[in-house]
Amino acid sequence: MYTSGYANRSTTLASTLNKLNHVETSSITTGLISEMVYREDQPWMTQLLLLPLLQQLGQQSRWQLWLTPQQKLSREWVQSAGLPLTKVMQVNQLSPSVTLDSMIKALRTGNYSVVIGWHSEELTAEEHRLLAMAAEEGNAIGFVMRPIRHDPLAARQLSGIKIHSNLYH
Repeated sequence: MYTSGYANRSTTLASTLNKLNHVETSSITTGLISEMVYREDQPWMTQLLLLPLLQQLGQQSRWQLWLTPQQKLSREWVQSAGLPLTKVMQVNQLSPSVTLDSMIKALRTGNYSVVIGWHSEELTAEEHRLLAMAAEEGNAIGFVMRPIRHDPLAARQLSGIKIHSNLYH
């Protein structure tokens, strides 16, 4: 009995994802801000999650803006990741406050399908509100990348989403 319910849910999820994949890229962007927390010792995990969306947004005529702290994107990585080299723009940022201000201004212009910026602290409610308004105004997506360091000796569990399954309860 649980199996059929689970199968129906996964079929519904699969059909929903399938429908989303068929939606035109230009209609997907409606203004969105997402804070992406990642472990610095596992950058591939972020790439695995973020690259498919960036590749899809690369089909738009608008630019992708990367506001990076210090590192420079290599042409080889951009091309091997399947991102359009002619639509990726990178600006090195000096401080987190400059990054957030730059993100707000860039999102608001509507020139970018996506703006990615690095910020070391969790966003305040006001910062998130300002970014969300700018993303909505420019019909763009903003990703605030926040690195955390892996501490193998950490005793407490980090807060996060807990997914409960009816199969085990």
